[in-house]
Amino acid sequence: MSYTAPLKDMLFNIEHLARIDQVAQLPGFEDAGLETAQAVLEECAKLNEGVVAPLNREGDLKPSSIKDGVVTTTPGFKDAYRQYTEGGWQGLQHPVDFGGQGLPKTIGSACGEMLNSANLSFALCPLLTDGAIEALLTAGSDEQKATYLHKLISGEWTGTMNLTEPQAGSDLAAVRSRAEPQPDGTYKIFGTKIFITYGEHDMADNIVHLVLARVTGAPEGVKGISLFTVPKFLVNKDGSLGARNDVHCVSIEHKLGIKASPTAVLQYGDHGGAIGTLVGQENRGLEYMFIMMNAARYAVGVQGIAISERAYQQAVGYARDRVQSRPVDGSMNTAAPIIHHPDVKRMLMTMRAATEGCRAMASVAAAAYDAAHHHADAEVRKQNQAFYEFLVPLVKGYSTEMSLEVTSLGVQVHGGMGFIEETGAAQHYRDAKILTIYEGTTAIQANDLVGRKTARDGGTVAKAIAAQIRQTEGELAKGSANAQAVGKRLTAAREAFEQAVDFIAANTRGNPNAAFAGSVPYLMLAGNLMAGWQLARALLVAEGLSAKGQDKAFMDAKITTARFYADHILSRAPGVAASIVDGAEGVTAMAIEAF
Repeated sequence: MSYTAPLKDMLFNIEHLARIDQVAQLPGFEDAGLETAQAVLEECAKLNEGVVAPLNREGDLKPSSIKDGVVTTTPGFKDAYRQYTEGGWQGLQHPVDFGGQGLPKTIGSACGEMLNSANLSFALCPLLTDGAIEALLTAGSDEQKATYLHKLISGEWTGTMNLTEPQAGSDLAAVRSRAEPQPDGTYKIFGTKIFITYGEHDMADNIVHLVLARVTGAPEGVKGISLFTVPKFLVNKDGSLGARNDVHCVSIEHKLGIKASPTAVLQYGDHGGAIGTLVGQENRGLEYMFIMMNAARYAVGVQGIAISERAYQQAVGYARDRVQSRPVDGSMNTAAPIIHHPDVKRMLMTMRAATEGCRAMASVAAAAYDAAHHHADAEVRKQNQAFYEFLVPLVKGYSTEMSLEVTSLGVQVHGGMGFIEETGAAQHYRDAKILTIYEGTTAIQANDLVGRKTARDGGTVAKAIAAQIRQTEGELAKGSANAQAVGKRLTAAREAFEQAVDFIAANTRGNPNAAFAGSVPYLMLAGNLMAGWQLARALLVAEGLSAKGQDKAFMDAKITTARFYADHILSRAPGVAASIVDGAEGVTAMAIEAF
């Protein structure tokens, strides 16, 4: 199934919801207005539609393989990666000082969605490199920046995150990899790391591993973890590649999905110790790693949107072609394409509305990130940072959980043919499952939302966002019948959210089991509301433009999609709130022995 980038919807969000005109007023982004965004997105679409997307099925059928410690990627991946890096796409939103293009996240996020829609397995390599770049930009020494950043930003080298160990999954306090200080200021690294995405491959000249380990004598727990750069090949003073470092891939995983992405088990120090350099200060590694994690968490949320878009496009194509049964309204006397049947339209509209809602939420979050990092006013930066940080677990958690519903519906639209691998619908479903797991499961995102983003400030940021939503409700109340109907649903969802916020803020410390029993439902409620809010804003814009005759068909479809989201998805919010506020007993009451 081919892929067509949803440029019109992306640009609508960038222009009207993320307000690229305001982003372009930020220092450093003066040339990054709508015209630039459109030109960049159109070029990005060409690469992904023509080069990367055709390899998606091939990667599922012929995944990465390992022989004698050497990993070979899917045929075609290496050449596609060369074209990707030659186009400068790895450095799209990274600093010009290190060879990047310095574009805002508002534009980069849309390009990231295209890459992931085209080929989720392929896109994981640049995604992890982005995280490594962010960590080094923030915490790396001048020498580390000079050694690694130009090569990483050009894509000549790739980056990884090395957190997980056989005994230490999400509980990083259990990390055992050790780092022994050397007289020359380097460290020798020993240990085993698992689940390392693109930990070994043949697409780049070098791989820069960012590795969590404990320096000899460090405190126990998370306070004793440090972060190190450990390249596959050591780097000489002149920047050329030197000897092979003592880090080796011993196996790659056999997985449910994203099969073309090599998920490596890496062994450090079997031959005397892998040479690494400390990032920042000793025992602050977890703090630095979270820079990578937050960048990756947002990016994984975009992956959820991306795979949903791909599944939606395939389902629509199949529904237009598959002929079966006469329409129930008698409008045709013969069997019709199944897209005429109400329940198929319901499934397609669910897929479309959920995807567009999450895309809008992610676009607005990206603009907040840009303002948080570039606005001249410190108070504006602070407000946007708080808003962005609140949205990150929602973009990650809600968008990826949404992708499971959407890709499952994609299989359902295909009926029995969806269960057959040759149609390709099942691959999207299988690929999507990992998104709710890696870079922190949905429960971990929910714990973050409850603890750091809601309880810590007593719900202040959450309530401030709710106040903004009330303003949108006021605008909807003065609008058309569709606007008023959406406003009614938005008000009910916002009130449900505020009820949940009050419960979470009141109970997280005093009755933590009650609060955390509803943590994932709270995340899903908040994500649903934020996506619905953005579609409500979109409806207001679309009605105004449609009335002027501007791209009327697209605008009318945007209005219809927002109304569907409000009636069929946003309407779930009050019930979810009830399960959060009143449902803890049902979660916690069962004796463990009874399971």
